Amino acid sequence: MPTGRLLTVSADSAPSAINLSAKVITVSDGVVAGTRDDASGDALVARLTEAGWTIAARRQIADGVESVAQALPELSEGFTGMIVTTGGTGFGPRDLTPEGTAAVLDRQAPGLAEAMRTCNPAGLGRLSRAIAGTRGTALILNTPGSTKGCVETLEAVLDVVPHAIDLMSGGRPH
Repeated sequence: MPTGRLLTVSADSAPSAINLSAKVITVSDGVVAGTRDDASGDALVARLTEAGWTIAARRQIADGVESVAQALPELSEGFTGMIVTTGGTGFGPRDLTPEGTAAVLDRQAPGLAEAMRTCNPAGLGRLSRAIAGTRGTALILNTPGSTKGCVETLEAVLDVVPHAIDLMSGGRPH
């Protein structure tokens, strides 16, 4: 199977290939200012690439409702795949990624957000305010800004994401 594609078979149709395409957005005032390395963005790109995903875009934006609410529609326009944000999901005064995300979602996916929060019950995942949902044919996932946390939460749902993307793009693989 070529990198970046997942083969699915439906009982009533021929096998189809789903493009495994992802975009990564780092939400961090420090990264934008150049005072902090984009370690969590690097970790997400590495994990997604390792899992066979093609990285279609990567962006760093400042914290805040407006910056997130502006970037997500731009990156989701005409895109079929997954957009993963890292950063801004905690309780800090500038941690507003979930609010910016909620403002532009067509539909929320609370099961994904719950799975992402509970993937490490002894860890800090319970403090995450991250949400997940769809905009058009893009699945949007918020992950924490820590290197370990963003990868753990992504891995909690990565196995079901291709199925969700297939469904959003009109496939009926079941």
